[in-house]
Amino acid sequence: MRDFIVAHLESNELISRTQHGFRKGGSCLSNLLQFLDQVTKSIEEDECVDVIYLDFAKAFDKVPHGRLMEKLDKHGIGGRVWDWIKEWLRDRSQRVCANGYCSNWRPVTSGVPQGSVLGPILFLIFINDLECGLRNPVFKFADDSKLLARVNNRHDRDILQHDLEQMKQWSDTWQLTFNTAKCKVMHIGRTNEEFQYNMGNQKLESVSDQRDLGIQLTADLKSSTQCQKAYTKASKVLGMIGRTFSYESRDIMVRLYKSLVRPHLEFCISAWSPYFKKDKELLERIQHRFTRMIPGLRGLPYTDRLQSLGLWSLEERRNRADLLEVFRMYKGWSKISFDSMFTLSHVTVTRGHTAKITKNRCRLDSRRHFFSERVIDRWNRLPQHIIDSTTLNAFKSGLDRMRFASIGFFTDQ
Repeated sequence: MRDFIVAHLESNELISRTQHGFRKGGSCLSNLLQFLDQVTKSIEEDECVDVIYLDFAKAFDKVPHGRLMEKLDKHGIGGRVWDWIKEWLRDRSQRVCANGYCSNWRPVTSGVPQGSVLGPILFLIFINDLECGLRNPVFKFADDSKLLARVNNRHDRDILQHDLEQMKQWSDTWQLTFNTAKCKVMHIGRTNEEFQYNMGNQKLESVSDQRDLGIQLTADLKSSTQCQKAYTKASKVLGMIGRTFSYESRDIMVRLYKSLVRPHLEFCISAWSPYFKKDKELLERIQHRFTRMIPGLRGLPYTDRLQSLGLWSLEERRNRADLLEVFRMYKGWSKISFDSMFTLSHVTVTRGHTAKITKNRCRLDSRRHFFSERVIDRWNRLPQHIIDSTTLNAFKSGLDRMRFASIGFFTDQ
């Protein structure tokens, strides 16, 4: 049932492209890349940006069933399927049990069943028209939404405020309320006037940093804060492994490191890859520490320890991850279209491949070191046979061979 509904929605392009959650090719990373690409472009052009981070109050639990069924019908889901979903949602009840005591059963009259197969899709349909009628773009990952606007004067501020009023009206109409106390505004830009905004009768709080889909973003667009948080989390887990496992088999330790420690250092890394030397060294310190934990390797140089364990440096892995993301876009496997982020070069050359990207001149570090700019030189240096890979695994294998054939290809200059 779920597969047929998704096929219907995707083939008819009924779900907004701004939604990245619970969709093939969509992820936290695709949401952040698309969002930060627009932010860094605006700042590069010396414009100011205001970002409104929105928070729904218990979104999945408060979807009204009657209005949900109305939206299903408007999305072309009717007949026996509509009847089946209605029956599936009705006559549900729940209770709370703690310490051997249980409350009375209460009827469930709203919300999509969490943990179910259909629940996420039903929620996407319900929230699909959130941005209808707005002047500024919205970026969504399930119920996590943010509103982005270029605000260079009072007129731009009024447009953004009107968009907020439109969203509040949508919220009241469809009975999915905002938790205005948790809605925040971030002001970005050198000359930002830091206008105030209201949602309903409450003024939105201004913040200089905000957690966005697991990443700590700051108004200066630097990744130092996120690097420190990633380092702290990874360090705690690595310490736990060192205290817990006395049998330090090389294979087991590498598996633990890859599954429990390294993900903290690489989650959505293409969106916040560090460019300051101190931040790079901070992250690499975790892998230094891990390799010294392996019996027999402590006294060896770092590069020898990595080679012995079959590991890449974190710097190399970050640059490899950038190329993998470009390849997904190039092949159409990402929710971000290749053309929306890159421009193919029309210069005829005798060397290289046929998918070279035009390099732009950047004034600010925030743009120069962002994903869509820093990856260009390395992508353009790839040979044609790697670009022509038909699968992601084949592309990865080509990159592995490239690492040994061209020493230093994956390291920053």
